Amino acid sequence: MNDQTGISPGLAPHGAANLPSVVLDSYNLEVKDEEGFVGDRASNKAFRGLLEELRKPHRKNGADPLGDEPSLEISKKKLDKLLANGDLEAAGIVLGTIEKFANELAFVIRRFMKLKGWKDTERIAIGGGLRDSRVGELAIGRAAVMLKEQDHAIDLRPIHYHPDEAGLIGAIHLAPAWMFSGHDGIIAVDIGGTNIRSGVVCTNLKKAQDASQAEVAFFDLWRHRDDKPTREEAVERLIEMLEDLIAKAKKNDIQLAPFIGIGCPGLINDDGTIERGSQNLPGNWASSKFHLPTLLKEAIPKIEGYETAIVLHNDAVVQGLSEVPFMHDVTSWGVLTMGTGLGNARFTNRQKPAKT
Repeated sequence: MNDQTGISPGLAPHGAANLPSVVLDSYNLEVKDEEGFVGDRASNKAFRGLLEELRKPHRKNGADPLGDEPSLEISKKKLDKLLANGDLEAAGIVLGTIEKFANELAFVIRRFMKLKGWKDTERIAIGGGLRDSRVGELAIGRAAVMLKEQDHAIDLRPIHYHPDEAGLIGAIHLAPAWMFSGHDGIIAVDIGGTNIRSGVVCTNLKKAQDASQAEVAFFDLWRHRDDKPTREEAVERLIEMLEDLIAKAKKNDIQLAPFIGIGCPGLINDDGTIERGSQNLPGNWASSKFHLPTLLKEAIPKIEGYETAIVLHNDAVVQGLSEVPFMHDVTSWGVLTMGTGLGNARFTNRQKPAKT
């Protein structure tokens, strides 16, 4: 592999701190205390653990209002339904879980705010799978109230886009504005420990120059955890997904910029290798001999007749970048993604807050 970057001159390197609209102050922080990683206390797994704790006394003293389904397998839709119009005790269990989880989320945010890279953060957008539910939204709202009661003047809000789309739309902000001249959109990839998503993201810059009207035109989803592929098989499948998307874009008269933006778990080096944090992906993605951008560029050397540029960054960073158009009124802001773990990133806008 001769090209160990996969990027073109003028583009930010992989895992860059200096991005077109923001400076990335920190990401992928692994804060520890005596109980382990602090972020794990505000993950989807932690929420399910709290739910299980509240169900145990009911099993011991009679029937479980939530039934026999394991806490890890109860869908977010079911939890939302139980909260809205389910059995009163079942709703009480869900409500109690929200309260306990909100307390954990507020604790984690307080710990992050003590860190140098997170000092003076004005707003935090909360993303990740759990955000895509009324239960998750209420936990965010309750944590916001708790923080204000404790004199922490910080604004919490659910991420604007659906989490599945935010991880793709954020890739727009990995590329400079000139990249989109004469083009309608890009190819974006969101690699996770359970799924790989890829999609065509239309910038819609004619509607809004700040990309606040960006949308996913169409996407493909592969739940790789079910198939248990090797690393090489995963890359081959991803290439097939990208080729299909490029063909669909052409069929639908969507002019693609020659750019692929990728979000991936872990700490991303500027040469496009992954230092650590990719342990949930198929095979060893942190190997110095593995370079995803080069493999993709070899398979897709050109898009619309132009040389393909590829930028790889952390998945929480990319999801957070989808919020850039909605953060003009603050200077420093962050994102937390409630998934398998707690992804995190903190940004400072390059421009001063807009006057109101």
